[in-house]
Order: sequence, then structure tokens, then C-alpha cells
Amino acid sequence: MKNSEDLKQIVKETYGNIADQSKSQNETSCCGSGCGCSTIDEAIMAEDYSQLPGYTQDADLGLGCGLPTEYAKIKPNDTVIDLGSGAGNDAFIARAITGAEGKVIGVDFTERMIEKARLNAEKLGYHNVEFRLGDIENLPVNDNVANVVVSNCVMNLVPDKAIAFTETYRILKPGGHFSISDIVLTGKLPEGLIKSAEMYAGCIAGAIQKEEYLQVIKDAGFTNLEIQKNKKIALPDEILKSYLTDQEIEQVKQEELGIFSITVYAEKPGVQPKNLAAKEACCGSDSDCC
Repeated sequence: MKNSEDLKQIVKETYGNIADQSKSQNETSCCGSGCGCSTIDEAIMAEDYSQLPGYTQDADLGLGCGLPTEYAKIKPNDTVIDLGSGAGNDAFIARAITGAEGKVIGVDFTERMIEKARLNAEKLGYHNVEFRLGDIENLPVNDNVANVVVSNCVMNLVPDKAIAFTETYRILKPGGHFSISDIVLTGKLPEGLIKSAEMYAGCIAGAIQKEEYLQVIKDAGFTNLEIQKNKKIALPDEILKSYLTDQEIEQVKQEELGIFSITVYAEKPGVQPKNLAAKEACCGSDSDCC
């Protein structure tokens, strides 16, 4: 059994290799890092960003599993934080909405991704987009900073998701919200998939059950949770055969093991207005008593 630090190192090394490749190389190399066809192809899960304002081809490595910025209800002048920002694609799309008066902060713990994102921002001349090296379980961001948090197929790679969502809650302003695309499961993955470190880096073995995932979000204190998009991921037999026997593959299909890309929205509760709080402290909820 790998511990959390081992898993983080696997993810860091895998995505460090990916950072040095183009989207087309990732899509033709089966697993995204040129390691052959023994892992999940991120392109199976990726969605097309190219029609969204702010799309930057050099920043699109084809690693996402949704379009969280499309659903994130970002407004002009917002401060947006992108968790697991990669080469910067979601951050640049968010910046197209916030405008020059807003601010976008990307956080990633892979040095090569941060270097690539900063280079892309410099090429684009964006002075209100910055990228910070850091761990989602210990974000290099102060409390109550963001109006909106986005993340694209990254939380499933974090060993302690409860801490990750607690950190997300901490950096959001009261009344702020997140829109996160991620991989979740319905049903039980066979042991052959769970034990594969490469599958972990490819998003599947790091995923948890959908209901458990949603409960982690609620336990962190978020409210008004909503599934904005729900898409089933179909894994080709040639990938499954790398991990499972023919009998296990048939069992998976018969049991309808579900691997889904979901986009989830939730809010951090806002602070009660001071005048209302003072009134209720004085006389309870009866508005006519003071």
C-alpha cells in the first residue's frame, strides 16, 4: 500500500513528464506521458475547450475531465483560484471573464507545470494572473481571498480529500463558491485497478465513490451543493485488459461499474448582516420587539 507521500510523488513525476509534451503528444501517447498503453489515456476524459473565450492552445495539455470555468458563475472583477492549474488553461479562461480588474491565482505542486504556466502568462502579457507552487492540502493562499475556486480533474489525485476541501473552504470568501470537475465512481473497482500507481496518476484509482465525495464536501461546511454536469466515462477494453482478466472485465460490465466525470458546485455560507445579527441578539427573531 502506497502512503500519501508516495502517491504525491508518483503524481508529481507523471505530470512533470506531461508538462514537457504538447496536447497532441499526450493524446497519441496513450497515457499522456509517453509510457505506453498501460495506463489511462487522459484524452478519454478531456473535453474541448477551444471554443471558450480565453482558450490558449499552448496551455491546453488535454488533462481535464470537464469544463468547470464554463459553469463557475465567474463575474468581472472576481478573484478566482484554480487548484491544480497545470499549464494555465483554466486560469486563462477565468481571466477572460474576470477581466483586467480581476485576479486569477493558479496553484500546482509540479514545478514544470508552474514554469510552463508562468511562461504562457508572460507571452500573453497577463499581469493579473499568477501561478504559485504549492500543495492543495496546504494551500499557499490566505484565508477568505477567493470569490470563486475552480479545479479540473485534480481533487481525485489528492490523497486526503477532506483536507483539500477544508482548504478550499478556508480560502473562499464568505458567500463565495466553487465549481470543480472531477472523477468519481459508482460501484467497486477491482483490486487490479486500485493497486496500480499508474492508474492513480491517470485519475481512476485515486477516485472515490460519488456519494462519499459529495459527503466530504458537505462535511467541509459547504452548502447549496449541485451537480452541474454528470458524464459517464467508457474505458476501452484494451485499457481494462492491462489490469483485469477477461472474467473480471465481464464482471465489471455486468455490474455496470460506473466511472463518471462530474462538475460540482457548492457555496461557502455568507456572513449574516451585522444589523440583523444585532437585532436577533437583542430580541430574537421577532422583528417588532426592538
